Amino acid sequence: MSRWAPCKRHDFISHLRKLGFKGPFHGTRHQFMVYGEQRLSIPSNTEYSVPQLRMMLEEVEKIIDREISSEEWGQL
Repeated sequence: MSRWAPCKRHDFISHLRKLGFKGPFHGTRHQFMVYGEQRLSIPSNTEYSVPQLRMMLEEVEKIIDREISSEEWGQL
């Protein structure tokens, strides 16, 4: 079982695209990505810590309506 690791912003966006998200698009404060009718704000920091990554992935899981394991995330 692999462990969660910090993730670069560029890699996070790339993984989301592989999951079917479109973007990123420019918003008023943050960029965002779109999945169907749902939006996900993308913070502007260059690297996401493990707690921040897990928090954002919880939102992603709600949007795509399934869980993402650390193994799946590492293979994207």
